[in-house]
Amino acid sequence: MKNILNYVVEGNSLSKEQAIEVMNQMLLGDFCESQVASLLSMMRLRGETVEEMVGFATAMRAHMLKIRGIDDVVDTCGTGGDGKSTFNISTAAAIVSSASGIIIAKHGNRAISSKSGSADVLEQLAIPIQSTIKEVKESLSKNNMSFLFAPYYHSSMKNVAQVRKSLGFRTVFNLLGPLANPANAKRQVVGVFSTSYAEKLAHVFKELGSSHVLIVTGQDGLDEISISAPTDIVELKNEKISRYTLSPEDVGLTKGEIDDLKVDSTAESASLIKQIFLGKANNSAKQIVAMNAGAAIYVSGKVASLKDGIDRAIYTIESGKAYQQLKNLQKEREYA
Repeated sequence: MKNILNYVVEGNSLSKEQAIEVMNQMLLGDFCESQVASLLSMMRLRGETVEEMVGFATAMRAHMLKIRGIDDVVDTCGTGGDGKSTFNISTAAAIVSSASGIIIAKHGNRAISSKSGSADVLEQLAIPIQSTIKEVKESLSKNNMSFLFAPYYHSSMKNVAQVRKSLGFRTVFNLLGPLANPANAKRQVVGVFSTSYAEKLAHVFKELGSSHVLIVTGQDGLDEISISAPTDIVELKNEKISRYTLSPEDVGLTKGEIDDLKVDSTAESASLIKQIFLGKANNSAKQIVAMNAGAAIYVSGKVASLKDGIDRAIYTIESGKAYQQLKNLQKEREYA
């Protein structure tokens, strides 16, 4: 690690192989915390490279508990950390898209920087978090959706938890969650806190073999497709990377208000999600879920365009299928 630090201090970036070696050391706990903190800080200041992120993600995947034998799943896990105090949009979108027939393997965690993490709101909604791979496969087969609780699959991450906490700012680890889905999802919608990372991440996903990924950042600062501002999107599809901007009006929706999306607690987030599914929520909340669920439907390959996906998501909400899916997922607790 000391040699690596000297190498980076001199202005060099790590090769993929060096990054794999460094991440292996970190995940095994074979390091001095001050050295790792220094390395993560320097990388953050100059910006992590594609090769470094590919190497870190490759090592992280090698250490994780894998779910094998599942094909063509979609993940809606983002980087988190936008600080906007919105309800759990990507979790609601996962429920809607799974209700539309898409198979969702939702990777996520408890709240770290937000008021409510995906695991927190699922518990508030009385949806069980699968604790074994067998339960995951059963839930995917029965309900088209399962939640992959990150600490269960990435137990080695505990070795860097204290370093990350002591630093108190975003590091490359904030970008790795979406890159290490335990079910090897190759189709994803990834919200990022800054669009400056989006094209780098697209190249990382390409190197890691992903087939269709949307990396999204709202121009209002949301790490989602936004209803209150245009959204910057970088799309990886069939090994080609493109960038464009999407506004609600582009897909037949009306611009909303970000204040309509804000909550103060996990309980408020869960309540708003229920209201959306019951057709009783404000229009901004309903539409932002439809946009992000539509993106998941689109990357699944089941529809030809993002607008088609959004239209299907709106139908899924308005027809009551999303609320029925919520009840189906809640019933899993009865048999757990």
